[in-house]
Amino acid sequence: MSDSIIVNVSDGIARVTFNRPAFLNAMNFEMGRRWRDVAHEVTSDPSVGAVILDAAGPAFCAGGDVFEMGTSGATGADVTAAANTIHEGIRTFVESDKPIVAAVQGAVAGGGLGLMLTADYIVAADSSKFVSKYANIGLTPDLGVSTLLTEAVGERRALQLVLQDRTLSAAEALEWGMIAEALPAAEVAARVEEVAAFWLSGATAAFGQAKRLVRTARVRSFADNLDDEAKTIGAAFDTEASKVRVAGFVAATAKRAAADSTAASSAAASSTASEENR
Repeated sequence: MSDSIIVNVSDGIARVTFNRPAFLNAMNFEMGRRWRDVAHEVTSDPSVGAVILDAAGPAFCAGGDVFEMGTSGATGADVTAAANTIHEGIRTFVESDKPIVAAVQGAVAGGGLGLMLTADYIVAADSSKFVSKYANIGLTPDLGVSTLLTEAVGERRALQLVLQDRTLSAAEALEWGMIAEALPAAEVAARVEEVAAFWLSGATAAFGQAKRLVRTARVRSFADNLDDEAKTIGAAFDTEASKVRVAGFVAATAKRAAADSTAASSAAASSTASEENR
């Protein structure tokens, strides 16, 4: 089995780790196939309730392995096929019911942006850098960048990255909405674990379905989205996890209402007594 991407499943969490640190985790042809296979493996595993996406070494991902593309004798057709393979993995993760949190450090470049944005929640080291660089070498966006980047930051800001030689700091990426949090590097791993644990400690399936609904909405009509929402909430309502939580909500609401009623009665009685004393 390839070790370009390492997968470890434990206690409901699948940790998916890019593992080509000597190449800044740039995705070569073999790693692309591994990514696709890992996506199918993880998203079809019923024991997985949350996914952590991280990377070994100083960088999260430098995108596609341009050196291999340029020295292997690959043709444009080969590059297209490789991109389609990686895209299958991205689509599988994005459209799944497994919420994904990414731990990001160092450089995120080119297609690395799309791979990072496969995650639903991104925690980055405050020293991280984000850059496109496609046009610098005569190439065009792939790995979901034209879609996922635009969804994250908006069309105009996406154009600033792909049409200019601009590098974003973690603070700028946070302000743009590309990432969810920017923390000191030493705190990123623990925070990512905390996010994944939060998903697992609640109604895990409900978090997963909420992620799926939001991330697949763009590819369907509004009517289809509404139909999916209706079916999904009905199915969720019948689950044991929902029954327990709904019952708890009802009990808490009734308790508050009773307390409010008692307080209102006491206030009314006090007001009446004051009036009589006058």
